[in-house]
Order: sequence, then C-alpha cells, then structure tokens
Amino acid sequence: MSKLRIERMAVARIPTNEGEFRLVLYHNNLDDKEHLALSMGDLEGQDNLLVRVHSECFTGDVLGSRRCDCGEQLRSALSLIAHAGKGMLIYLRQEGRGIGLLNKLRAYNLQDLGYDTVDANLLLGHQADERDYTVAALILRDWNVRSIRLLTNNPSKIESLRALGINVTDRVPLQPSVTPANAHYLRTKVERMRHLLTLPFNGSGA
Repeated sequence: MSKLRIERMAVARIPTNEGEFRLVLYHNNLDDKEHLALSMGDLEGQDNLLVRVHSECFTGDVLGSRRCDCGEQLRSALSLIAHAGKGMLIYLRQEGRGIGLLNKLRAYNLQDLGYDTVDANLLLGHQADERDYTVAALILRDWNVRSIRLLTNNPSKIESLRALGINVTDRVPLQPSVTPANAHYLRTKVERMRHLLTLPFNGSGA
C-alpha cells in the first residue's frame, strides 16, 4: 500500500459564533475523503497547543441529534479554543467511529432494540471503534506543532496519537450534558470504552 500523505488544498477565513477561524482543507493520496482543520492564532511550531481531534458525526454535528454528545463536544471545543485565543480543531471524515453513515444508522436501529453502541457495531461485523488518527498526526506535523493539550474524554485517542509520535502533554475534558436520549450511550462509553466521564446516573439510568 502507498504511504499516506496529505496536502493543503485551500485555506479560507471562517467567522463563527465562537470567533474567527481559518479553515484548511486537506487532500490525502489514498482515498477521496477531504479532512479539515479549523485553526485560530499562530500555530506554527507551538508547544502545548489546545487541540480537538473530532470525527465526523452528521447526525450530531449537523442535525443536533441528542443520541450522542458529538455536536456538543464540537461546539464546546470551538468555544474553548476561541477563549484561549489559539488552537486547532481537526475534523476527520470517519463517520460513525469509522463504520460510515449507513452502518451507523443500522446500529441506531439495533440500539432501539436494546443493544448498546458496542454490541450494535459488533453485530454488524465491525469493531466497536474503527477510527484511525494518522491523518490528524500528519496535520499536526504539517503545522510543526511540537506538543498538544488534547480536548477529549477518550483515553484510546490519546494512546493512538502518542503511538503516532504526537506529544500529548495534557488532557482537557469535555463534560457532556446527560439527557434521557443519551444517558445509556454515555454510560456505555464509560463502562465499555474507558471514557473518562463522571456521570450523574440515578437508578433508572437517566
């Protein structure tokens, strides 16, 4: 297989509710996916840069679905980066923890039958999480970022980036809002996927 490479294709100014960012579109040589980086401030050669590595979630990011906490994490990360005045959000096109939107919707239907998010993926012949963070590591190297403070609740993401040679010096948590629609999903993240969350569950799981 050819070695994965990325190339900056375009950069544009993007004013948002949180502040003004630059949006960088990257092309990679192995597939047609276009990965993105939202940056604020002078990032070249930075240490301890505040970074969010966010995987695409159409239902949460765009539609505001309450089945997950993805859209809330996206908005919270942008707000924290804007408050710091410097940072980057890397948006990876790997929907549904890497299984794609079609299988993600099929997994939702299985969840409605009582399976949790892990077992639903396994029943569809996938792993619980098939995401790959190589592109994120390449984007950080493209900016010569020396070390990062990672906005995440997921220890596997930290481990994966470190295995790719990224110096993660700190974890910055993103506390989700717990609702009846996402309570079981969040509990599964904690109990089966090692996510670092303190959740106020009562006896009903809500």
